[in-house]
Amino acid sequence: MKRCPTCNKTFTDSNLSFCTDDGTPLVPVEEKEDELTEVRPDSTPSWTAPPAYQPPSYVPPQGNKESRRAWPWVLGIGSLLLIAIVGVSIAAVLLIPRMVKPSHPVAVPNSNGGNHNSALPNSNSNSENTNRNTNSVTEVPSSPPPTDKELVLSQLRDLEHEWTVANLNADKKKLGEILADDYVGPDATGKMQGKAEYINTVERDTGVQKWEFEELQLTLRGDRATLSGKVRFQLAGGEKGFSFVDKFVWRDNRWQATGSQLTPNQ
Repeated sequence: MKRCPTCNKTFTDSNLSFCTDDGTPLVPVEEKEDELTEVRPDSTPSWTAPPAYQPPSYVPPQGNKESRRAWPWVLGIGSLLLIAIVGVSIAAVLLIPRMVKPSHPVAVPNSNGGNHNSALPNSNSNSENTNRNTNSVTEVPSSPPPTDKELVLSQLRDLEHEWTVANLNADKKKLGEILADDYVGPDATGKMQGKAEYINTVERDTGVQKWEFEELQLTLRGDRATLSGKVRFQLAGGEKGFSFVDKFVWRDNRWQATGSQLTPNQ
């Protein structure tokens, strides 16, 4: 188990090296074994007296006579129910056809060649309206991109930190959310690669201890934004600096990266 010294959040994934919230390096946490409590069984034997014998209850012989007297009533009630059911069935057979019979006659086709379907109700109109209502899907409009440059600069600075943490931890799921589907950028050798190749080839980096962004500059044009600046990585054996230019697009109510360039500083 590992713990973030900044937010005190613990992580059980042994592959994580940095906190997914603030990017602080994780420190190991020692797990303490719970003390066992010894439970001694009770040595005092328990004894329960057997139940006392109870004689069976006595049933007087008059009970059979009373049950015999109840049979005529049961047969009478059953006969009445049977007669009622038969009567309801006969009434239903006689009345239902009269209730179902249409009250208006069907129009007879015109012998002069007229349109005989005009007198019949149009059953397709209701079905067409039902299909239109069923097939119509209410789409939720996406919110417009923010126009405040200070707000966009703060959003993209936070996104750059999340992007760096996802790269160092090789968090493929998080990278899938940050990168747009049409992302294109160079790899370490300068070869251009798309989103799928970027995610499949990313590897964990445990040498970086912390980083800092400097000289950030934002260019905002509608739903497109470009963030440039410098980043300094603090390593165990020294420090490395890079200049970067990252491009973003406002899509699905959030910023997504469409391109990135990273150049080592002299």
